[in-house]
Amino acid sequence: MSSELLDALIMLEKEKGISKDILLDAIEAALISAYKRNFNQAQNVRVDVNPERGSMRVFARKDVVDDVFDPRLEISAEQARLINPNYQVGDVIEIEVTPKDFGRIAAQTAKQVVTQRVREAERGVIYSEFIDREEDIMTGIVQRQDARFIYVNLGKIEALLPAAEQMPNETYKPHDRIKVFITKVERTTKGPQIFVSRTHPGLLKRLFELEVPEIFDGTVEIKSVAREAGDRSKISVHTDNPDLDPVGSCVGPKGGRVQAIVNELKGEKIDIVKWSKDPIEFVANALSPSQVEEVIVNEDDKATTVIVPDNQLSLAIGKRGQNARLAAKLTGWKIDIKSHSDAEKLDILGSGAMLEDHKLPVEELE
Repeated sequence: MSSELLDALIMLEKEKGISKDILLDAIEAALISAYKRNFNQAQNVRVDVNPERGSMRVFARKDVVDDVFDPRLEISAEQARLINPNYQVGDVIEIEVTPKDFGRIAAQTAKQVVTQRVREAERGVIYSEFIDREEDIMTGIVQRQDARFIYVNLGKIEALLPAAEQMPNETYKPHDRIKVFITKVERTTKGPQIFVSRTHPGLLKRLFELEVPEIFDGTVEIKSVAREAGDRSKISVHTDNPDLDPVGSCVGPKGGRVQAIVNELKGEKIDIVKWSKDPIEFVANALSPSQVEEVIVNEDDKATTVIVPDNQLSLAIGKRGQNARLAAKLTGWKIDIKSHSDAEKLDILGSGAMLEDHKLPVEELE
């Protein structure tokens, strides 16, 4: 063991933030274990590490007794006084028992301990960094793929993109750059494990924060998100500024802002609607792009019956019920859609709020 040990410990303290004293304590504990393992010793020993001199010495600690029963742990008072006449029964004496070839074992052990502690410290730094980024968005590079995961390089660590969190309309190739939403950060025995998603509604919200300055600074608020990843999504937006159009802010000049998000999501259609605390207006907005004639509200069941023109029924319901399903997720209200003709037969026309002359602030990107 050379005197370079001290310099190495000081360097690690500066670069990795690992205390020199903590490393020395860990080295000493490891050396005790190595001594007992390599030299078949079970006695009570202490290892003294002197980084300035680069020396490591092993001392056996023995109790001074009248009658010795275990020579590995005890020494007679007579023998102890040969070393130092001041020793009395009950004292603890330390005798150096450093083996001749202990230097080689010590150097190897110290290296292993330092390497392990550095690895642990680096894992701790990575975990601390990424635990603060849960529910945040990051750009990564696709590395490889197996049956369970796509591995995405986030710079300091590979994140796991599970099959269930991959968009059905996407294929992922090595070296592709993709934006991912961090769903979970776990501390494991092998280091931190990061799980990411491309289908989470939070990804859509974060993308709008990146593209729309008014959302980023809080002037416009995303109130709710409903998403069927890879196909269609709806978001509701609101602002307290009467001079600002929240929907127009999200769409951007010539649709540029929302188009950038659509491109990132490989063509996923996005409906942007104006949020309202009035469920009648909000549900009607959420059923964009269909027209709505009337909304009947049942507050107790948090349910609505929506009447649409006959030629708008299929549009309101959407392919495989998607439009109605997303609108219900977005608003938190149950939605039952009826055509004008069916409403007449059921004699429910005029029992709700009429929206024929109400221009709804709805935008959709086709």
